[in-house]
Amino acid sequence: MIPAPAPPLLGPPPRHFALRIALLFCAPLIVNGFAMPYFPVWLSSLSMSDFEIGVVLAVPMFIRVITAPVAGVLADRLGERTIVLIWSGCLSLALAFVLFFAKDFWPVLVIYALQSAAYSPYLPIVEALALSGVRRWGFDYALMRVWGSIAFIGATMLGGWMIGLIGGAMVLPAMAAGFGLTVVMAFAAPRIGRPRRPSPITAITEPPPRSLRQTDLQLLLIGVTLVNSSHAMLFAFSAIYWQQIGYSGTQIGALWSAGVAAEVLMFFFAKAIVRRFSVWTMIFSGCLLAVVRWLIFPMDLGFSGYFVLQCFHAFTYAIMHTGMQHKLVERVAEEQEASAQGLYFFYTGIFTAIFTFVSGYFYAWFGVAGFYSMSVVALTGCCFAFAGWYLQPHRLGSGGKTSEAS
Repeated sequence: MIPAPAPPLLGPPPRHFALRIALLFCAPLIVNGFAMPYFPVWLSSLSMSDFEIGVVLAVPMFIRVITAPVAGVLADRLGERTIVLIWSGCLSLALAFVLFFAKDFWPVLVIYALQSAAYSPYLPIVEALALSGVRRWGFDYALMRVWGSIAFIGATMLGGWMIGLIGGAMVLPAMAAGFGLTVVMAFAAPRIGRPRRPSPITAITEPPPRSLRQTDLQLLLIGVTLVNSSHAMLFAFSAIYWQQIGYSGTQIGALWSAGVAAEVLMFFFAKAIVRRFSVWTMIFSGCLLAVVRWLIFPMDLGFSGYFVLQCFHAFTYAIMHTGMQHKLVERVAEEQEASAQGLYFFYTGIFTAIFTFVSGYFYAWFGVAGFYSMSVVALTGCCFAFAGWYLQPHRLGSGGKTSEAS
């Protein structure tokens, strides 16, 4: 949860600001709700190999790490971020229609990469608009953001039902409809003028401050983002695998929705959890359960077993992410918040792209047993996080002082 500070003396917020931001979150997360589980199924329906699917999914992730910060800088300098939202939605929708005509590996790869570049700044800019509302007028971030998660769950369930009826052919029309909503909502987005702080993704374009270059914090960031990236094979091949072993589209949608619902519930109870457990307990519980999650995944669990395993997402992402954010707040000065979030975005994007690419090889070679490789990734991340804990300044005799120097 992000607390709402006492709002400064500004003019009144745009009309229905919270409602408009909530709907603005819904549009891109509807796209993601169709694309994340089912776009790999569509690629598989084109008779692409597992290796080719991994490449198509990974290359846009590398591109996104570059294009999102550049678009963020442009949005900040234009003085009105919604201009970039409109262009992002329109270009993404146009390329979604072009994708209908692509049937082979190279055309799909090029068009999907271009679409990902166009779409990459949309959700980060929505996040930036929401946070501006929190800072300026004291809106509740969680109450706006949760509707995006609900929209994701709804799109995932609807997509599962549709894929059970007509197969992978539903994916591109559903995504195009979602991109159409991003255009509509971009025009309806509240205009709030020039940002008083840069968007977090723009901070990647500048060297990190000294407080973020400390060895222990770098190791912790690498560790947590490695554990995040261990989800790469799940995102790329879980729907394909569940379809292969006979699960219906509705069941696949339910499995994906279970993970997101568990994540939302964990965020909802995050304040109470932070009061009861230490930040390090939250981080290490996520790291260790990620290792266990990918060790168990290749077993014959049945639908109920996979449903429970998907609920592990509350720990392997949500609680660990919450702990990481609290650690950044503790160690990094407020004026360096954008740099911290930008570095977190960069590491997550790069590692996820790398392991999505690698997962194409491992799934092609070993099938579902390839998930054991993700357990190794999560264990490596756990070791980095432990090293970060061990090398904390107060453990090395600095009396618990932390640096906030720029």
